[in-house]
This record gives sequence, C-alpha cells and structure tokens, in this order.
Amino acid sequence: MVEPWLLDACALVDAYRAGEVHPKEIVAASIAAIAASDLNAICFVDGDRALEQAETADVTLPFGGVPAGVKELDAKRGWPQTEASLVFQHDIADYTDTYVARFEQAGAILLAQTTASEFGGTNCTNTRLHGATHNPWKHDSTPGGSSGGSAAAVAGGLVPIATGGDGGGSIRIPAGFTGLVGLKGTYGRIPLSPKADVEPLTVSKGCLARSVRDTARFFDVTNGHDPRDPRSFPKVEGYEARLGTTELNKLRVAVIPDLGTAVIANAVRMAVDDAASALIARHNWQRVDVELGLTQGGWEWSIAGCIPVLNQLGDLWPECADLLTPEMRFGLKAAHKHGSMEAMITIDRYRKATVEKMARAFEQVDLIICATNPDIAFGAAGPMATTVDGVDLVATLGLGPAIGNNGALTIACNTSGNPAISIPVGQEQGLPIGMQVIAPHHHEQLLLDVALSVEREQPWALVASSSR
Repeated sequence: MVEPWLLDACALVDAYRAGEVHPKEIVAASIAAIAASDLNAICFVDGDRALEQAETADVTLPFGGVPAGVKELDAKRGWPQTEASLVFQHDIADYTDTYVARFEQAGAILLAQTTASEFGGTNCTNTRLHGATHNPWKHDSTPGGSSGGSAAAVAGGLVPIATGGDGGGSIRIPAGFTGLVGLKGTYGRIPLSPKADVEPLTVSKGCLARSVRDTARFFDVTNGHDPRDPRSFPKVEGYEARLGTTELNKLRVAVIPDLGTAVIANAVRMAVDDAASALIARHNWQRVDVELGLTQGGWEWSIAGCIPVLNQLGDLWPECADLLTPEMRFGLKAAHKHGSMEAMITIDRYRKATVEKMARAFEQVDLIICATNPDIAFGAAGPMATTVDGVDLVATLGLGPAIGNNGALTIACNTSGNPAISIPVGQEQGLPIGMQVIAPHHHEQLLLDVALSVEREQPWALVASSSR
C-alpha cells in the first residue's frame, strides 16, 4: 500500500514526471490517511471525483496530480459552503473562487475541504459545526486559525498543500503553530473574486505549504488581476524561477520580536532572536533600531471584520445568535452595537495611522523581523490564550488587550497591506515556533528568498514527527 506523500508538492510532481508513482496511488493514499486521521482537519472529501481526475492527471502542469485541500471558507462549486457555521450548514457553493479555480487549472486535484474557524473570526479552529481541530505536533493543541484545518492537514501528512486566507493572521498564525511556511502577500496580490468584499480591506489569499518552493509555485499560478476584483494587481511571473536570485547581502533589518504590541514567551523571543542573528551574520545585514509605535488594533479589526459577516447573515441575525460559537456571537453583538459612523471613523483613523507607521519604518529598513505568535499553540478547544509564561494578561492588561495579544503580531500587516511570511525556526515543548518577516509592499520575492536562506541553513521537518 502506498503511504501518503510526506515530501513537498514540487517533489511529488517530479516523482510523477519520472514515473516513480502514479497520481491515482497518491490520491488514494491521501484518502486513506484522511479516513484514519484523528486530527479533525477535514470536513468534506470529494474522493470519487478526485480518483477519477487522478486517472488522467496532466503531470506536466505545475501541480499536476497533487491532491490538495481547500479551506472551508473558500468556495468550490458543488462543495459545502458553510462558513464553518451551523447557520449555513446545508448550503452548497454554486461558484468557485478565482484563485481556487486557478490552482485547479494548474493541475491540483481538489480532494478535500479543510476545517476553519467560524467566519474566520478566531485563531483557534473549534466550531459548533465540526468541533476542535488538532495540531499534528501535539494532539489537544490548536493548529491555529482560521486556516487551522489546512495547516493540520498539510503538517499532518494528509495532503501536501492546501489553500488558506489571511485577514488577521489566518495563514501565518497556523503556519507558525504547525511548522509550515505561510506567506501573506501584498493586499491585492491574489484576487478575492468573485463576489469580492470591499471591506474590511484586510484579507489576502494564499496557501499552507511545507516548503518555500511550493509557496512560490502556488503564488505563480494564483496571482494576477481579475476584473471582478478591481483592487487586484497585474500578474507577476516567475516567483519560483527566481528563487535564490535576490541579493540579500547588506540589507537593513529591524529585529523586534514582540513588534512593540505583544507580550511574548521567552522561548519564542529566544528562537526569533537566534534565527534573526543567524541571518544577520550570514548576509552581513545592518541591524537598525526602529520605533514602530504600532497599536494592537484588535478592537478596530474585530468590528471591521464583523460588519461584513452581519451583512452576510442579513435577516438571520440576531435570531441565529444561539447557533454561533461564543467568540463569534460576542464579536457580532459588539459590531451590531458599536458599528456606528463614529466607529467607522475610528477604524479609518487606525488604518491610516498603521499605514503611515509602516511606511515610515520601511524608509529606514528593508525588513522587519518579529515572532509569528506570542507563544506556542494553546488548547485545541480554546479558549484563546490569555497567559504567557504563566503571567495572567487579563489581570495585568485587562480582558480586551489580553485577547488581542493573540493577533497583535499579525494584524498590522493586514491593516497596512504589507506582505509577511512565517518561517519555522524552532520548537518548544514539542510544538513549533514561527518567525515572521515583514517587507515593503510588492516584495514577496524578497520574503521568499529570506525564507529560502533559512530553509537551506536550518531545514525544518516537512511534516509533524507523529506523521512520519
């Protein structure tokens, strides 16, 4: 019996082309692995269709024959379109998201739908619809959210690659918690069409991947303008082809593990400092002190993100409140109460201030390095962590800032639109630690090559130890 593929997706395509294995064998192995898994990372399997496609897969395509996961919040025609919520548990998509269609056109066999947090609202994948998704590195720990199922499925050996979306850290946070590569591109790099929301202007699409080259190839096939998303950018060619060609020597870098907005664990700080110091020494970077002056922005992010959800719920709200997870119910009630003109002004001021602060920072440096998450993964069932190194943040900071600490390292890039990547840089208590590198707008290639430098010098496990 063929085992599930535990190398990266590019290696799988190479194996297909060399005649070492057939796509149908790998798809069947993925189906078997999903059936045997206790991660609860998959909520729908389109197995018969996938096996049929695998029979005639065109392995000359970039992802020809690769079994892939699709995040529950992404639309795939004919698949459930639940938003990870009991409210829409019976809905079926009648269209496919543009970037998902492009991924499929590049040869990916869309095998399974991966679990997500309800409406993408939290960084813990635990819903009333599906229950808790587990981290393959340590069962009963969260893989993060909202792309937690994608991260667990890829790191857990179920599929080599899966789609993800990042509106407040929802690619980078799970990547950091599960030892994967997670790139959030510049806002607009990958189109949000069709039916692209105008607000809250924070969401970017991407993938959860085991390697830098898989991430680059995914961006190659999915980026590019679509007229149904007027904010999407023209296509950029050759991310994978240009890997390793960026001149990395003598860059200016700010190393701010807590980004000035988060309380982080000492083990996380040390791992990020060590990885950053290795990069600085390797490439002769100039370390520059920068005062970012950012604020957490959790309240502004939450209100702005919940307003489109209220619009989606329409007349179902507030009668549907009891069907929602407590976190989503709390956020929607707050947005319903506080979503006033004054709140919109406050959100706009926060957005403008964050954009200005990030722009000023990148006048002084080429990169900013910080942690991806404040700590290692917390419990799979939640609640979201409000302690760091045994310190009760509720008592020291208050409830709002304590909860906001979970996204304090990632939300700024969603607000400003800057690209950022999470790179595995170590472990603590058997759970991965991610380092986040942030770049100026449109510098995804720089981030990919920085990640490639780390990958070559400090290679990480492609899947969790329990999956090997």
